[in-house]
Amino acid sequence: MLKISELASHVQDDVSFHVPQVVWYLLPEAWRGEGTHPGLIPLPRVEFLGVSFQLTRFMVLEVVAGLIMILLFVPLAIRMRQIGPPRGRLCNALEILLLFIRDEIARPAIGGKQADRFLPFIWNMFFFVLICNLLGLVPWAGSPTGALAATGALAALTLATVLVAGFKVHGFGGFWLALVPRMDIPGAIKIFLFPLMLALEIWGLLIRHAVLAVRLLANVFAGHFVLAVIIGFIGASAPAHLVVWGGVTVFSVLGAVAVSVLELLVAFIQAYVFATLSSIFIGMAIHTH
Repeated sequence: MLKISELASHVQDDVSFHVPQVVWYLLPEAWRGEGTHPGLIPLPRVEFLGVSFQLTRFMVLEVVAGLIMILLFVPLAIRMRQIGPPRGRLCNALEILLLFIRDEIARPAIGGKQADRFLPFIWNMFFFVLICNLLGLVPWAGSPTGALAATGALAALTLATVLVAGFKVHGFGGFWLALVPRMDIPGAIKIFLFPLMLALEIWGLLIRHAVLAVRLLANVFAGHFVLAVIIGFIGASAPAHLVVWGGVTVFSVLGAVAVSVLELLVAFIQAYVFATLSSIFIGMAIHTH
């Protein structure tokens, strides 16, 4: 029987990539590393500005996601600036997504021309989350958004943007004071309630962004874990009769295909939710109580 820890290892970060042994033997010997288990491609330690750190699978995939965004949008921007409206299916599809995020997410949540200042941030968040989610559907890759370190960093960037936007509009002190709604109550009671309400509002601000990270993490991790469990049924039924194993294999593959299609939809939905909530939080910082 497969253990839960063994299944979970397939949806966690690692210091190596796991590929089929057939592919592993075709790779250059320098890539395979000495003394590594067949099928594992170890990742090196990197020294940068005197700091040494271990590369992980999710780090590499995040860089890949960033490079994909550069390859997609830099030529599109150059083409639109020099030639005019984009042409071709890919360019038009990207333009539709960009306009959808601007007109249906950012502007309604943030408001008018103010939203255009934050569009680059919202666009980057949407497409980075989307591409990371889609990389999780690539065999033997992984989804960086299935790790709290990645989703927490994205949520922290949103929180920083919210604070900077609020400070710029209301001032440092004015932003924190504006978090508390106006209370038409006697002064003595207000002196007691105001600090309590301020503490609750600040705590709520932090919780909202923490939930932003956990929501994305939970949805992505759960989907990949379900896939791992379904595929794990094949190995778990291997000792059984050939007919039983064959039946389990067929239904497991069909179930994995169905869940993968659902995960494709979830990849877009979670990117949409993350961009929408980020826009709402920014709008709340600008337009306080």
